[in-house]
Amino acid sequence: MKPSPEIAIIDANTLTCMGLRGLIERMMPMATVRTFNSFEQLVRDTPDMYFHYFISAQTLLEHSAFFIERKEKTIVLTNGTAGTPQTSHFHTLNIYQSEDSMVRALLQLQQHAHAHGRHLPQNMPRPYMTNTSPGDPNGLSTREIEVLTLIVRGLTNKEIADRLCISTTTVISHRKNIMEKLNVRSVSGLTIYAVMNGYIEADRI
Repeated sequence: MKPSPEIAIIDANTLTCMGLRGLIERMMPMATVRTFNSFEQLVRDTPDMYFHYFISAQTLLEHSAFFIERKEKTIVLTNGTAGTPQTSHFHTLNIYQSEDSMVRALLQLQQHAHAHGRHLPQNMPRPYMTNTSPGDPNGLSTREIEVLTLIVRGLTNKEIADRLCISTTTVISHRKNIMEKLNVRSVSGLTIYAVMNGYIEADRI
């Protein structure tokens, strides 16, 4: 059995670490996510074992030499303000945004950083690729998949109904069935599922 990829989050803010860890674990359930409140804690671990580093801007500032050598694996956490010369060569993630926006940003980062899944470890699913499996892993019908992709693109029930030439009531019924089959209760959860199963590219959400 291949080892799970490991991801490190280094930030002094415990709430930031916990929130980001939860999102990443939902997106990459096969990954092991570890949190560190300081770079020193990371160093006491095995710092080179990680597939990705999510780090605070302060951590980058204080330990730039380590992360510059690993810049393709490093994502700097920002507060949405303009970047600095230190962060200009790194992928960045604004952590001061809604959960839905954060999920979209993470999915887009994953897409761009891994060339549509081609650079992911062998034991991780290849997102953003056309789904060639004989059926949806959770039993979604072709119509439910159509509705799912339109939901994550931000269309309203009426807009979906008009697009698919069905009634709004039917759309609502499909939406309910999709959420029950996937055991998901949020648009961000549907977004993760749709992108990770290849039904839509992250740039289209």
